[in-house]
Amino acid sequence: MNLPNKISLARICMIPVFVAVFFLNVIPFHYGIAAIIFVVACCTDFIDGYIARSRGLVTNLGKFLDPIADKVLVATAMMLLLTMRNSLFALLGNIAEAVYIASTVCIAVILARELIISAFRQIAAANGIVMAAEKLGKYKTACQDVAIFVLLLAPAFSGMFAQILAWVGFALFAVATVLTVWSGISYVGKNKVVLLDKKEETTTEQGGGEKA
Repeated sequence: MNLPNKISLARICMIPVFVAVFFLNVIPFHYGIAAIIFVVACCTDFIDGYIARSRGLVTNLGKFLDPIADKVLVATAMMLLLTMRNSLFALLGNIAEAVYIASTVCIAVILARELIISAFRQIAAANGIVMAAEKLGKYKTACQDVAIFVLLLAPAFSGMFAQILAWVGFALFAVATVLTVWSGISYVGKNKVVLLDKKEETTTEQGGGEKA
């Protein structure tokens, strides 16, 4: 197992630690520590990818581990956010319930998008179609990770500062949701040939239509 794969595996191992620290309120500043563990895990995503590409260490195992680690980490963090009804969401006062419902919908949309794109990539791989990554998707990931970090961190503080962190976090989360939907639609639209059957694809090519 090469170094990038070991880093990806380490990220997966950090997930149960992240969850445990999040719930262990006997630990002082446990929300803050959980937020730090989350951001460190997110940083390993960039590190293993950079090492794999720069050193020519891209492997099939890495292609399997890396997206699994990313999606499980983010999905777990989002589910944990929904358990913070009396800590994080309470910071918003009278509109706490409305924001909680909106956040639940946003999380459902984000997770649905990830499942759809994963299935889309699987179909593409099965048909030998190579799809380039989009910058929009990278912006989405960065915004999403920062939003989750800020939201996890907010309840670790109190007073006005905690409220400001919560508002900033939810604003970033809203932007991340928009970018998630936008990037998903753009990705499928630019690679719509993936959804064409062989017969349809041949007809499209003969007719001079655009190819993704």
